[in-house]
Amino acid sequence: MARDFIPKIATGNDLLEGDVVYFTESGDWTRDHGDAAVAGTEEQAQALLSRASGFPQQVVGVYLAEARIVNGRPAPVHFREVFRTRGPSNYPHHGRQARA
Repeated sequence: MARDFIPKIATGNDLLEGDVVYFTESGDWTRDHGDAAVAGTEEQAQALLSRASGFPQQVVGVYLAEARIVNGRPAPVHFREVFRTRGPSNYPHHGRQARA
């Protein structure tokens, strides 16, 4: 039995700052997970990954991550992706969590 497709977003790390970034529908990168472009089919996901992988001098480690839609915006599914939205988890005064 085939597994239902889970929506996906493209994510990676900003090469200069190291921050987690997400690929948007307009072809830019954002630090807001909720602004990421969402692929609703496997074909869309592969096209999204292909587009997002076209910035090797700006973003590295690009991959697809599962997302669920909450109030019309993507939200992380896996705990690893939840951690990535918050920044380093070793100290609360590091990363994005310090700016929140």
